[in-house]
Amino acid sequence: MTSVIGWDLGGANLKLAHLAGGCLVQVAQIPCPVRQEASKFDSALEQGLLICPAGAAHAVTMTGELSDVFADRAEGVAYLVDMMRRATDGEALFYGGEAGFLDCLRAVERSSEVASANWHASAALIAQLLPDALLIDVGTTTTDLVPIKAGQVAARCHNDGERLAGNELIYTGAVRTPVMAVTRTAPFNGHMQRIAAERFATMADVWRLVGELPEHADPYPTPDLKGKSTQDSAARLARMLGRDLSDAGLLAMIDVACHFAACQVAEIEAAAEALLAREVIATEAPLIGAGFGRFIALQVAQKLGRPYYDFAELIDCLPEARDMTAVCAAAVAVGLLAERARLQEAV
Repeated sequence: MTSVIGWDLGGANLKLAHLAGGCLVQVAQIPCPVRQEASKFDSALEQGLLICPAGAAHAVTMTGELSDVFADRAEGVAYLVDMMRRATDGEALFYGGEAGFLDCLRAVERSSEVASANWHASAALIAQLLPDALLIDVGTTTTDLVPIKAGQVAARCHNDGERLAGNELIYTGAVRTPVMAVTRTAPFNGHMQRIAAERFATMADVWRLVGELPEHADPYPTPDLKGKSTQDSAARLARMLGRDLSDAGLLAMIDVACHFAACQVAEIEAAAEALLAREVIATEAPLIGAGFGRFIALQVAQKLGRPYYDFAELIDCLPEARDMTAVCAAAVAVGLLAERARLQEAV
């Protein structure tokens, strides 16, 4: 059986999943080089192709078209489609949400449907496996919340603007989000104080201090270009309060980190609760966690009293691949959807 490679082309990371016979053979995430030019995608793709078997079919979804190296999303989609066309001799198919899989020409013509459709791929796969659920995919930068109702993707919004307005997309993630985007105040010395409106620290520092940040979740340079130890993260967080770590103390900064963490969880919890109520999803329906930050989805499930499944629990994969399977959920999903579509066509 021909292998299928599922690709999720992000602006910060390229993710790929190698599937054969419905089984996940290999999954990987490759950081895009930190440079302000479109060729960063080509460099990451070059590395990804090294682990792809000859003759494989290729299914692609993306969010990289949002990168500010492109003038707009249409230009970004066109660039990424052409990049994959050249890499696969024109054989790649592109996921367009409800439009299904599109060839290179139609993907460019229907760029608005191809743009940032990776969340739909993950949800569409889950909808084939569970009748009712809520997907919460917490990445490094954003969180996708997608309701599944009666075996169908029940999203009412499709582009990023609509999804931001409809509680289905929150620009908050477990790593790159600036702390100032989560809340404007923090407790210190027994009272609440304002924090700096500067990118002195990110949520990677917060979750590192809380002890939840997974290993390898933060490959990015820190705001001050210094280290990623507990002390380094605490020093950056102290700066958010206009203080030095020597004045504030490590334990006080851990308390502050717990406050920031709780604020981020509460924002996602509120959006999840609103979507569950909107779709009248049964209380026994689970929350499905995906992404590096799925530990946040677990906390949300616990707060809402809902069952919780890790995305990897739904996939036929080796135990040692479970973490990256959930991290690269969209790549895995688009590959499996393409493989199932090919099998249906063959019947």
